[in-house]
Amino acid sequence: MSEAVSRDAKAEEMLPNAEAAFVRYEAIRHRLPKAEFPEQSQWLASLEEVADHVDGFLLDAFGVLNVGETAIPGAVDRMASLRARGKKLAVLTNAASYTKTQLLTKYHRLGFDFTANEVVASRDVAVACLERIVPGATWAAIAAAGDSFADIPARLLDAVADSSAFEVADGVLFLSTARWTPGLQRQLVAALTRKPRPFVIANPDLVAPREGGLTLEPGFFGHDLLDATQVDAHWFGKPFQDAFAEGLGRLGLPPARVAMVGDTLHTDVLGGAAAGCRSVLVTEHGLFAGRDTGPFIAASGITPDFIIRSV
Repeated sequence: MSEAVSRDAKAEEMLPNAEAAFVRYEAIRHRLPKAEFPEQSQWLASLEEVADHVDGFLLDAFGVLNVGETAIPGAVDRMASLRARGKKLAVLTNAASYTKTQLLTKYHRLGFDFTANEVVASRDVAVACLERIVPGATWAAIAAAGDSFADIPARLLDAVADSSAFEVADGVLFLSTARWTPGLQRQLVAALTRKPRPFVIANPDLVAPREGGLTLEPGFFGHDLLDATQVDAHWFGKPFQDAFAEGLGRLGLPPARVAMVGDTLHTDVLGGAAAGCRSVLVTEHGLFAGRDTGPFIAASGITPDFIIRSV
């Protein structure tokens, strides 16, 4: 079996379930930050009880506040209750497909009242570093249809519409898998094998929970590329620390007084622990929906401080 066919089969195999996603996360664990974890988790009823232990929250979006384009029942009211108790809130999302304006519009449509300062997206964290990575570069952007790149102060080429961008660009910026295919992935691998250049992944997630199930995200294809080539890879978003530094800066709180709330062990819990935060695993609506999280925690050793079913 060829390497390309093997990678395609791996992608198809991974798409349907959390078990395969977990196996893949463990396989790329060596590329993730190191962290220390508590010996065991404490089960609590909701974030209302977690709030007794911290002063602020960094909140994953998918699987915590929403699933796809749908708000999770009770999440809007919970945010209002936490605010009423004086708790500071910030969304820390790996949703690199959206501009800040689009994210705010989405959250407000779903009923949340987050302000622009309370939303930290991996897209913005990555964009802020592009000039440092390659000054004055032209970037081949892997993005969703209609992305105008108006929020990105760099020269970008639409690499999905014209894959020749891979040949002429100074680097590659991966924002979205909305139009990505195994064939384009093979072209990308070939182009960066012939001419290695910086590769920026603005969403490290392998999968994301949506209404129809799990979707493959840029992190999956980023690790696939690193398995096949030697490129200068730059990761932005959870679990990597640039995103946490930005989120903690928005809250203005010591990390030990902040809880990172998410549905994924290898991004939310691991990343939060690496940043010195408390961690909360939400089990009902995200990656582990309908599953006993105990075996996954035991197998990985990634132990959250708290576990709740829903916010």
